[in-house]
Amino acid sequence: MLFYGPPGTGKTSTILALARQLFGPDLFRSRVLELNASDERGITVVREKIKTFARETPRHVSLSSDGKTYPCPPFKLIILDEADSMTHDAQSALRRIMETYSRITRFCLVCNYVTRIIEPLASRCSKFRFKPLAQGSSQARMEMIVKAEGVDIEDGVLDRILELAGGDLRKAITFLQTAQRLHGATSPPTPISAMSIHEISGVVPDTTIHSLLRSMGVDPFSGIDLSIRSTFDTVRTAVKSISREGWSAGQVLEQLHDALIPIPTIPAMQKSQAALAIAECDKGLCEGGDEELQLLDCCLRIREVMGR
Repeated sequence: MLFYGPPGTGKTSTILALARQLFGPDLFRSRVLELNASDERGITVVREKIKTFARETPRHVSLSSDGKTYPCPPFKLIILDEADSMTHDAQSALRRIMETYSRITRFCLVCNYVTRIIEPLASRCSKFRFKPLAQGSSQARMEMIVKAEGVDIEDGVLDRILELAGGDLRKAITFLQTAQRLHGATSPPTPISAMSIHEISGVVPDTTIHSLLRSMGVDPFSGIDLSIRSTFDTVRTAVKSISREGWSAGQVLEQLHDALIPIPTIPAMQKSQAALAIAECDKGLCEGGDEELQLLDCCLRIREVMGR
């Protein structure tokens, strides 16, 4: 099997739960081999550790120590978590092992990017795509955690956490856990606020992005607004304010793009030129450019484009 999809959607949890349900607590250790990104998974490990485990004949146990009866199929299971980080040589060696020992060993590859799995290996697997979790199911789980742990949160914070997590339940739980430690350390403890979630997640508040857009002569809702006074100084002040607050320039660019491009009243030509400016700024950041200077140059170019 090949499980693929965004992080935090339950791929590894699903196969581990399935393995425990199949083999029970007694046989889980002897029947299941799990290797994740922290393990060395080059061609040597594939040829030695994985091959040695795959070739062993599984033993049968009729009754588990907990008194329950499990299906206990006559094969073992090898789980390769984050298989997309394996080298091509290791994946090629794994392909032959999968063919040779398919009678007594089954394989489950878990990855985020299915395109990084070589085609001969992917074609031998049944593919299961995991989509980002729906907000309804994530919210029910988060509300259960909040209630069970006695977490004190302000109204709307839970919705904000789920929005910033983008369907990644693990990320949402991490945000909640970090915020609880932050607010629980104060005396007396204070409720978790939306601003704390923003600071923990690194996502820039909408008010900051809207202020940056207005400095470039763009209303965040109605588009290009010639009545807004936009000068070099207004743009520089807005960029300097973002820099002083410590926001990541890469995150600002991503949110600036998402806020600017969907505005329907801005002509397509201006949008494409603005997107090009954002892309070139991102390239400059990747090459080690100064964040404040790159962001200032990008915003000035967008301001010039919007003023035409």
